[in-house]
Amino acid sequence: MSVEEQFAALVETLTGSSEAVYETRAKGFGTGTLKVNGRIFALLSSRGQLVVKLPRKRVDALVAEGVGERFDPGHGRLQKEWLSVTNGDWEPLAREALAYGAHH
Repeated sequence: MSVEEQFAALVETLTGSSEAVYETRAKGFGTGTLKVNGRIFALLSSRGQLVVKLPRKRVDALVAEGVGERFDPGHGRLQKEWLSVTNGDWEPLAREALAYGAHH
């Protein structure tokens, strides 16, 4: 399964079972974004990585565990509340980001 197919499956799962909304072509944010309450919580980067918004301490812990890395949108400044993940099961992280986005 390609990363695009993996992300499409994730979009289908989350938009079908939660208040998440999918928007294509969000300016500067890869191929499309998942939003909750009008805020982006997950996206597929142009480098084929899932990028999720989580609390800074959670991102720090996940980076330390080797789950992913801080997201660099291309201007050389790493984002403290955004984690990019290449491999693994994306759904738990996306659901965690959805819950975080729904309450912040």
